Formats: sequence, structure tokens, C-alpha cells
Amino acid sequence: MRYNLKLRLGLFLAVFGILIGAYAYRLIQLQVVNPRKASTGTGTYTYDTRVTAARGEILDRNGNVLVTNRASYNLIITGYALFNSESPNESLRQLVRLCRDLEIDFTDHLPVTKVKPYEYETANYSDTWNNYFRSFLRQNDWDADVSAAQLIKLMRTRFRIPNNWSDEEVRGVLGLRYELDLRNYSSLPTYTLLTDVDATQLAELMELNTPGMQVQASTVREYNTAYAAHILGRTAAMSPEEWEIYKEQGYAMDAYVGKDGLEKAFEEQLHGTDGILRTTVDREGNIVSQYYAVEPKAGSNVEVTIDVNYQRIAEEALADYILDLRENGVGSKKEGTDAEGGAVVMLDVKTGAVLASASYPTFNLATFSKDYKELAQDKYSPMFNRALMQAYPPGSIYKMSTSIAALNAGIISEYTTVEDKGKYEFYTDYQPACYLWTASGQTHGVINCRQALAVSCNYFFYEVGRLTGWERMDRTAKALGLGEPTGVELRETTGWRANPESKKALYSNPGLQVFTAGDTISMAIGQSENRFSPLQMAVYTAALANRGVRYKATFLNRIISADYQELLYEMEPTVASTLEISDEAYEVYTAGMREAVTAPNGTANKVFGSYPVAVCAKTGTAQHGVAGSDHASFVCYAPADDPQVAIAIYVEKGAQGGSLGSIAKTIFDAYFATVAENDTVAPENAIN
Repeated sequence: MRYNLKLRLGLFLAVFGILIGAYAYRLIQLQVVNPRKASTGTGTYTYDTRVTAARGEILDRNGNVLVTNRASYNLIITGYALFNSESPNESLRQLVRLCRDLEIDFTDHLPVTKVKPYEYETANYSDTWNNYFRSFLRQNDWDADVSAAQLIKLMRTRFRIPNNWSDEEVRGVLGLRYELDLRNYSSLPTYTLLTDVDATQLAELMELNTPGMQVQASTVREYNTAYAAHILGRTAAMSPEEWEIYKEQGYAMDAYVGKDGLEKAFEEQLHGTDGILRTTVDREGNIVSQYYAVEPKAGSNVEVTIDVNYQRIAEEALADYILDLRENGVGSKKEGTDAEGGAVVMLDVKTGAVLASASYPTFNLATFSKDYKELAQDKYSPMFNRALMQAYPPGSIYKMSTSIAALNAGIISEYTTVEDKGKYEFYTDYQPACYLWTASGQTHGVINCRQALAVSCNYFFYEVGRLTGWERMDRTAKALGLGEPTGVELRETTGWRANPESKKALYSNPGLQVFTAGDTISMAIGQSENRFSPLQMAVYTAALANRGVRYKATFLNRIISADYQELLYEMEPTVASTLEISDEAYEVYTAGMREAVTAPNGTANKVFGSYPVAVCAKTGTAQHGVAGSDHASFVCYAPADDPQVAIAIYVEKGAQGGSLGSIAKTIFDAYFATVAENDTVAPENAIN
């Protein structure tokens, strides 16, 4: 009898202990692990939903909104109402079926392939998501080494999935059950099933009356311009690598971030701070109360230096030129029909502000996702930003740098002359010829530096380069910004200058010591290993216009508060470097660039000879070591006596640099028409 009493007492204490343990575990879950996802004890449930803050807008220098936000709708699911319904699995099954019929892919972080044979896809997820998966396995007492196929079987049993369902339905529902299960023992926000659902799809999905599914208002990016795609950039969900960075800044795991362009460069300013919406629902999922525990704070607005009108004109003029070149070619030999792509960069000479930056071919940001496969397969690489990311041989536009190096050092003077003999025969093993000699058998005769710039005589600069030496030319080019970072906020290539160091690096031979005489004289005309981006060429041209003062290039004008009431930051022009240029050198290269326009045989005379604004220009044709037409380059600034704007143009396999002046002319037409309009003073009492 005493034995039975002890046994009963032991059993009672054991059951009591189990109940206390279970109660304590649940209490910890509600109050410690996930305090806001809790039943109130009155048949209601309170949960927090992250509310994405509106991203800041991007405006051009004139206040035109280029990138903004539009209202969108997300669908969220709370497990409380779903699992208090009669048949949660069947509700999810109907939801999976409808999503399939509507061709909608819903969010699912279960790291298992969607179809058989099942395999793990943990490499596609961040460390954080993989940690959640490991927590899921531990919560269910499943071996961490369980195979993907066995895991699906275990999950079917755990979540009581019927055996007569299709594999597609099973995998879809298990993905949803996995997402909802994670929310029971983690700090993950409420599960967002779908983002940016269109009105038609939203209506059909809500007709299912899925318990626990609710509509949440949000915003998505909208583009008010079809231009500047390479500059504006885009947003998208974070990659695993990006999440490892942004989680330290308090970003949510499913946050969208800038992937490239201005969106990425000014992510910190544009992003904003997400809010927390606290919601209480009853067992049927009806909202009892709702309020912001934390108000969302919109991101700041970024005003950039781009003028969308100049950007449009630059892109259209560049596209028209290249397409016409492919069809008709240029010159008597109709070269350039193999033209590939190109770039145009327009700078404010006095500040370094980028007024336009065009890359061709381009794409439409508004349809990027839909067009991605076609864009990725296009042989001309339209997603590649040639203006900032491609380094090209500059050709003869480099000759101003050679002139300055020689004149500053006193190697030559403005009166020094060289007789062009067609083929440069100073060396026995390398005897390049002047372009004019190669094309027609003629020479430029006896000319000085100013005249050599105007007609782009290679022979003159072979001789000057030999006398000056690569060291002086390299130092001068560096000071003028060639082969140097421009300071711009977007990702760029710095290219490289022709010198022994770059030659060793390019040929992967640290022991290579030879920088030949041929390298030196080729360097003098912008060949050899010289490679610069169109943006660097524009910065270089602006530095020439500023007599050696090089400004840091920038796309940022101002940062303004979300409500447009407060100026948070304003960019000030920053001098990146200064090259002391002698009076003689300055007079010679400016006169040479001017005569390229005014002299009857000047290489830019055909386009700008009668232009009403005085333009300084230089043309270039660059060999590139690949079959096909030569590359073409063109730089200019205006007005000549008080430079305001500098332009650099480059076309891959464009054949002749002089023809590119038509693109610059189109841009100048718009710029100086705008300047004239702004300078016009309305008469007294006139109505504006």
C-alpha cells in the first residue's frame, strides 16, 4: 500500500514538473525570444510588422525628379489566424495553386530545390538565413546532416501534409510552413508572401480569403526618365554578400538596396529608417487595433549634377551618330561600319560637376528585369557603362599633354619647328609614319607646335616625345588627371599611363625593365600603353581649360531632407591637383586647339569653323590592336576665352575623331541656347 502511494506521488510530481516546464518554455518564448508575437489571453494576438521607409528621390540639377516611388501592395501572412482556422494546410495549398496559375513566385527561403531530385541550395542564401535553417533543424530534433530528400519526408510528417498531393503542391506548402514556423522561435518580422502585387492579382488572391493573409501598403522605385540608366542605377534585394555588410547598419534581411550607379553611391542617404507597425488580431484574423510603435522615416532626397536635358541630347546624338556610322561609314573608304559603342561626358569646367554622362548602347531601367536576358546576350554589352568603366587609348587628344611637358621643360619653344618627312626614321628598328603620309603620301611640311596640334601631325610629336622623354610626359599626364581617379562617387576604372611600371604590370612580368624608344614616341601621340576612360578625358580637357587646375569630378549637387524643407549638404568644388603651366605652354596649346577649329586644314574646322561660339578642340584616332576600324576620340571646351563646359567623346571603331565634333555641336547648341535664355533680362513690367 505504501509502495503504491509513493508511486502515485512520483507520477503526480513528474506530470506536474512537465506542465511547469512546458509553461515556463512558452513563457520564455513569448516574453524573451519573441515578446511582441503574443496572445493576449483574450483570444487576440499581437505582432509587429516592419514598414519599409520610402526611399529618397533622385533629382537632376534643375529639380526635375528622375527617380521616385509609387504606391504598391504587399501580402503578409500571420500564423496565429491561419493555424486557428479549420484547415490551414488546405488554405495554403489553394494559395500555392493560385500563385502558380497567376505565374507568381512567392518568397520562400527553404534551402531545398523546388523539384525532384531534391538538393540543398544553401549557397544561394546568406549566412544568416542558413543559421535560421540550422535553428529550424534543431527545433525539430533533426540531424544537421539529413539529406534534402529525407528532410522533405520529415517535414511532410511534421506538418501533416496529405499523401495524395502533387510534388509541386507539397514543396510549395512546405516552403510556406517553413517560413511561418521560423517566426515562432526567431526575431524575424511577419512573413511577407509577395511584394508589389498588381491590382488584378491582388483581387484574385484576396478572394481566396486565406486566414491570416493581409494587405500591407508599401512603395517601389519608379523612373520618370528613360535616360541616364548607367548613372541612376537600380535597386534590388540584397545578395548574401551584401547582407553581411548591411546587417551591421540595421537593415532588414529582405531590404532592397542600391545595386549600382547613384542608387548605390548614395545608399546611406536614400535608404531611410524602417518603422514598426503593431497589430492586434482576433482568432479569425480581424484587426482589433493597429498603430506605429516606431514611425518610418523616409530617406533624404539627392539632387545630382546631371541636367536631364543635356543627358537626353547627349544620348540621342551619340546613338544617332553610331547607328548612322554603322550604316554609311565615314570618309572615302567608308570606315566605321563596324562601330560598336561609345560614350560622351560633359563637365562644368569651373566645378568638375558632371552635366551629362552617356554610354551607348544603353537600356531602360523601368523594364530592366523583363529585358535582362536580352540585355545580357547583346553583343554590344548595353549594361556596361563605357563612360566610366572602359579604358581606351586616347590617340591624338593626348598631344596637348605632350606639348605642355616639352614647353614647360624648355625642350621646345613656340617657335621650334620640325620638318614632317612622312616616315619617322630616327630609329632603325621602329619607323612609324604620320597619318597624312600613310593616307595620301603627303606631309605637313615644316610646322611648329601650334600648327602640329591644329593638323594633328604625328611626326612632329614623335620628335618632341623623343626629346622630352617618358618621365616628363608621364608626370604631366598624371597632373592633368590621366590615369588617375577622378574622385567621382560612382565606380570607375582609373586606367593607366604608358610607363615602365604599367608595362610590367600589363605583361605580368615584374622583371621586365624595358620601356623602349618606340614606347616613348608612341606614348607622345597617345598610343603605347596609354588607356583612359572618357570621364578622365573630360576631366583632362577641363584641366586644360583651367590652365592646369583639375577639379574633382562629382555627380552630387545637394542632399535635401525628405520633406524638401532642409538643405542637409551642398557640394563645394574641390581642387584635385594643380599643374603649373608656363605662359608660353598655355598660349601654344590653347592656340593650337583653337586653330584646329579656325584653320582651313584644322581637323575640327568642318564642324566648328563657323560656329558662333569660339571653341577649342582636338581630334584623335587611336589604334587598338584589334581587327577593324580605328577608335575615334574628340575633346573640346567653350567659350575659348572663358571656358565653361568641356566635352569628351569616344566611339569604339569610330574611324575618324573629327567626325565626332557633330555630337559636341549638338550639345553646345542646347547649352549655349540655355545660357542665352537665362541671360536675357525681361523688360520692365513684362509678364513672365
